[in-house]
Amino acid sequence: QFRAKRQEVYRSLRDTPAVSKDGKPVSLLMNAGLLMDLPNVMNSGAAGIGLFRTELQFMVSSRFPRTGEQEQLYREVLDSVEGRPVTFRTLDVGGDKVLPYLRSEQEENPALGWRAVRLALDRPGLLRAQLRALLKAAADRELRVMVPMVTETREVLQVREIIKREVSLLTRFGHRIPRSLALGAMIEVPSLLYQLDDLMKAVDFVSVGSNDLFQFVFASDRGNARIARRYDHLNRAFLRVLRKIVVAAEAHQTPLTLCGEMAGRPLSALALLGLGFRSISMTGAAIGPVKAMLLETDIGKLEGTLLAEICKSYGGQTIREFLMDFADSNGIPY
Repeated sequence: QFRAKRQEVYRSLRDTPAVSKDGKPVSLLMNAGLLMDLPNVMNSGAAGIGLFRTELQFMVSSRFPRTGEQEQLYREVLDSVEGRPVTFRTLDVGGDKVLPYLRSEQEENPALGWRAVRLALDRPGLLRAQLRALLKAAADRELRVMVPMVTETREVLQVREIIKREVSLLTRFGHRIPRSLALGAMIEVPSLLYQLDDLMKAVDFVSVGSNDLFQFVFASDRGNARIARRYDHLNRAFLRVLRKIVVAAEAHQTPLTLCGEMAGRPLSALALLGLGFRSISMTGAAIGPVKAMLLETDIGKLEGTLLAEICKSYGGQTIREFLMDFADSNGIPY
């Protein structure tokens, strides 16, 4: 009964603007990957789709989806959200996402291996076909394309060149193209932390993939039961990493989003607000609880104290304990 009441509260907030107690708007986006996810965008009150996992269409198919099939899916996605933004992540397979019809070699460390943009640039025909489908599906609309597992800025520049060639080809043959096109990169590999200025200049937006970034920063396999709970996402070191990304994005005025488990948990989402994130993407079910937290949060009050707290040495109160005390003393649900 308690859970039912809470769900009713979250449903009642669906059309309430996602604005903090001190008047700061925050974009609460939804993650998706299949057509069955799409009704949840409207039902949850999400501002759009911050991460559309295009690989799921490939994973549920017994063969490579043809370009026309991809185009049809992407068009249905764009139609369903009624003008809200959608960020399509290019094919992110390899690692733990194996396609039975794609020949691949056994790898000792698949998470660190031939996957995502590495595979796409080695098999440019696959990437070109997907980009062509996206460009045609988004004719006369906004298209947002995000590249996963970027390790060097030049990988994004290579993808941009491929997009330019596809746009030129489609235009030459009389196809309508998107009215605007934004290319972004996922920050999930630690090497990008030392290329942030170059990266911000090379892209139109960035998105932190918090699950993989955390895994690689701590050399901790999130699928390994022995160590999955050993390190906390609210660890001071990791929050300093996230703050570094926020500062770089602000300096270059590059739009920034975070996708991952952190975004969908009210307490860790509270930390993200305090670090300066104003756009986060999560499951549809998480939007209600996160919005309820946001509406009761004075972000200005949180920011200064949290940033001072993460700069402290280890010992004493953990960041998780600090956030719980802050939420309790300010009547913030988490």
